[in-house]
Parts: sequence; structure tokens; C-alpha cells
Amino acid sequence: MAVSLKTYTSLWAMQPHDQTGDILSYDAVCAKVAEAGYDGMAIDLGAGDVAQAREVAPIMAKYGLTPLIVAFPKTIASLEDTLIMAKDFGAPFVDVIGQVMPLSVDGMIPVIRTWMDMADRIGMPIQFETHRNCITNDLFSTLCLIDAIPEMRLCADLSHFVVDREFKLPMSRDEMNMISRILERSDSFQGRVASRQQIQLQLDFPQHQKWVDLFKVWWREGLTSWLDRNDDGECLFLCELGPPEYAMTDHNGVEMSNRWEEALIIKGWIEDMWGELTASR
Repeated sequence: MAVSLKTYTSLWAMQPHDQTGDILSYDAVCAKVAEAGYDGMAIDLGAGDVAQAREVAPIMAKYGLTPLIVAFPKTIASLEDTLIMAKDFGAPFVDVIGQVMPLSVDGMIPVIRTWMDMADRIGMPIQFETHRNCITNDLFSTLCLIDAIPEMRLCADLSHFVVDREFKLPMSRDEMNMISRILERSDSFQGRVASRQQIQLQLDFPQHQKWVDLFKVWWREGLTSWLDRNDDGECLFLCELGPPEYAMTDHNGVEMSNRWEEALIIKGWIEDMWGELTASR
């Protein structure tokens, strides 16, 4: 099989990258990311803007890093310019966190289809990220959307759905089946561990291990599903541990863990899973 795993981190997650609070230059960020063995870096247009994207893209290219564009279109038409820019950058796809949010699924369907048609016309693939405060805000409505639009592809950041639904452990069979349906429609994945109360947990705190174990099960399931559906191509996994206020802080505002090191731990888990899964095929 001509399949490969590509690991990314996020520019947003690198500003700052750890509990020191130091903001590195774009050159220093790209050098650090490339040296750690990442294949690319996500440029988040919600945390940054187009000017930042155009500034950092050539620096990424210098270090051999592929850009992934994360778009937050506030109108249907505004996604078009982002798709064109992403194509110019050589992005593998655009990760859409759509800010056009009709209240009903029936209202959502034409929005999704218009964006998909736009992507087809421009020649830039899109995936819809499972994310709060966007058109895929809720697990239930997202399940209805993927049933209504069979061509709709997802980027699975399951941390948002864990908080959205306030899942309790152990999860029921029906709840796990819902997540499986999301994973079966996902062409890329994101790495962050959440609980029913917190969007981003420290990986080595003992009280968080039950959630870490659950996300490992989901990531393995997601990679397995991707391999079952693809005989060639690249599977992208984004290790995205966000800075405060995603990251929890103490009473002095200092982060409670080293996100850079935690992201590398997740990267290692995913690479090990991928190696085990591909070795058995």
C-alpha cells in the first residue's frame, strides 16, 4: 500500500509553545517544528489572519513544512479567497470551521453543499472540522448532516464533542457508536484529550488517565478506519494543544504542563499506532 502518515502541529499552538510564555519568531518556530520531525503546520485564520499566513508560508517552505489552512468563514462567499490562497500554498486541504450557522439541519445543508461545490470548482479539497461554535457545533446535528450529505468529509477533533455532549464514563454503546460514525467519515484527525468539563487535559495527571485511554482508543479506531478506506494517500494527524485559555493555568496564570512536550508524546503514540496497523496489512 502506498499510504503514509503525516504529522502536523499548529502555528497557534506555538505562540507560545510552552509554559514559559516565550513567543518565538516565525523562523524559530519553523526550525523547531521541522527539527522535531513534523511534516507540516496548520495556519489558523481564526487565531491569525491572511497577512500572517502569507508571512509565515515562505518560512515554512524554507524548512520543508507543508501548510494546512484552517478557515473560519463568516459568510458563504468568503471561503473562496481562502481556498484560492490554500491552493497557491500547496495545502493538502482546507479545514473548514464554518461560522455560517443556521439553526436547523435543513438550513445547514445548502451551506455545506455550496462550500463543497466551491471547493470542487477551485480544485481545493475541504474537510469540515468537528468543532464548537460553528456549523458542526453539535454531535447530533453533525450526524444528521453526514447522513444528508454523503460526500461530506470530516476532520475529527473529538475533544469538542466530548465537551459538547458532556459524556460520562463509561460511555454507552450507543454513544460510542455515534463517535464511530464520525470517525468513519473523517479523512484527518486532531490530537487533544478532553473530558466532559475541560477541552484540554494534561496528559500525565493521574486523574486524567481514563480520558487519555479513551482518546487513544478513538485515535486507533480512526486510523484503522482510514486505512480500511484508502489504498493510497496521506493520513494527516494534527497535534493541536492550544495555549491559554485552552491550556489550564494556575493562580499565577502559568500553564500547568509543557504543551510542546505533550504534543510530541501524542505524536509518538500516533506514529506507534500507525506502525502497528500498517505492519499487519
